[in-house]
Amino acid sequence: MNVKDSNGTPLSEGDSITLIKDLNVKGTSVTLKRGTLIKNIHLTDSEYEIECRAEKVKNLVLRTEFVKKA
Repeated sequence: MNVKDSNGTPLSEGDSITLIKDLNVKGTSVTLKRGTLIKNIHLTDSEYEIECRAEKVKNLVLRTEFVKKA
């Protein structure tokens, strides 16, 4: 499977990413701001989604269209 970020850069297990857009997290009142660095991503079965842990949210699933490799 070939997982790519918003710029087309390949992502692999354990990479660090940066958010390119402010994101509201469903089910919480937390907003992840643009430029937030997230470390140690985990690839899923879908090439358009990754799992990660942000500073305030655990077990977060992000779409690859909203991230870029750090």
